[in-house]
Amino acid sequence: MPDKVVYSSDPRFCAACGRSPCVCADRTKRPKQPEPVRVSFARNAKGSGVTRIERLIMHPRLKEELLSKLKRRLGCGGTVSDGTLELQGDHRDFVEGELEKEGYRVRRVGG
Repeated sequence: MPDKVVYSSDPRFCAACGRSPCVCADRTKRPKQPEPVRVSFARNAKGSGVTRIERLIMHPRLKEELLSKLKRRLGCGGTVSDGTLELQGDHRDFVEGELEKEGYRVRRVGG
């Protein structure tokens, strides 16, 4: 079994897909997703909440692009926090549909 690369001095190496050059941007060579992407909704102390998209295997730059596209379509704010995409408000249905169109398996967690 090949060892997992922990560090590489190659500037084209991608930690997300583990390849050099990166194949994350190429939809046909996207790394396999070992488990479904988790979509959940959590309320904060002030009563408003965020839709969280977790366990998405994707290059960080592509996560930012996906978040930007979702924010534009939904007309809401959001951020990437520790690799988790967060959108302001309850948008689980929309996000689930969009990720399934992209070819991801999606699992809704919680209510």
